[in-house]
Amino acid sequence: MRESIGIFYGISVGTGDPELITIKGLKLLQKVSVIAFPAGINHQPGLAEQIISPWLSSQQKKLPLIFPYVQDEARLQQAWKQAAIDVWGYLQQGVDVAFACEGDVSFYSTFTYLAQTLLATYPQVVIKTVPGVCSPMAVASVLGIPLTLRSQRLAILPALYRVAELEEVLTWADVVVLLKVSSVYNEVWTILQKLNLLDKAWIVERATQAEEKIYRDLGDRPHLTLSYFSLLIIQVTPS
Repeated sequence: MRESIGIFYGISVGTGDPELITIKGLKLLQKVSVIAFPAGINHQPGLAEQIISPWLSSQQKKLPLIFPYVQDEARLQQAWKQAAIDVWGYLQQGVDVAFACEGDVSFYSTFTYLAQTLLATYPQVVIKTVPGVCSPMAVASVLGIPLTLRSQRLAILPALYRVAELEEVLTWADVVVLLKVSSVYNEVWTILQKLNLLDKAWIVERATQAEEKIYRDLGDRPHLTLSYFSLLIIQVTPS
């Protein structure tokens, strides 16, 4: 066992297709003996675990970490603290730990909160990250369109709580990406209809996953039942 502190790696594993992991990320995943990831719901494998499963060996230790899908800040803080304690248990023994993060580690990721908690609690921790494919880039690839061109202005809204926010963004952005659109789709559709943007909008559900679904024409779809992993792109200004 090494005497030094282990390294905590944040490895971006992409949006679903296991082949979207970078070579650097894959090498680290297969090298590190402890692999952490967000635990799935109802004892089912979460997305990150599903993505990395083909690349892991039976000798590697899997460390599922529980992160509740809630808005309660106190519960979230407690979950991050517990996850930090679990990870530190290995790091302090000199064991490297890799955290598999769906999408990219720097793009609205759970990894960021865990890394910040680790640093605050154990300042001596060493953290390294590997970038990867995040959902807007994956969706643009699936649709076969450029996300942006030339001087186009891009706006990404991680969650829409007020419809007025979207209307304001549409006054200045050339391309708008809405994450977590499923809960507000009906209201968004109404705005797009009012502004004649329905034929300039696309939704991709579970991009690059086996269950991927594409909605290219929203004109006759005022109501859709979408999964949590659904993203909407609006090309306000033609590319």
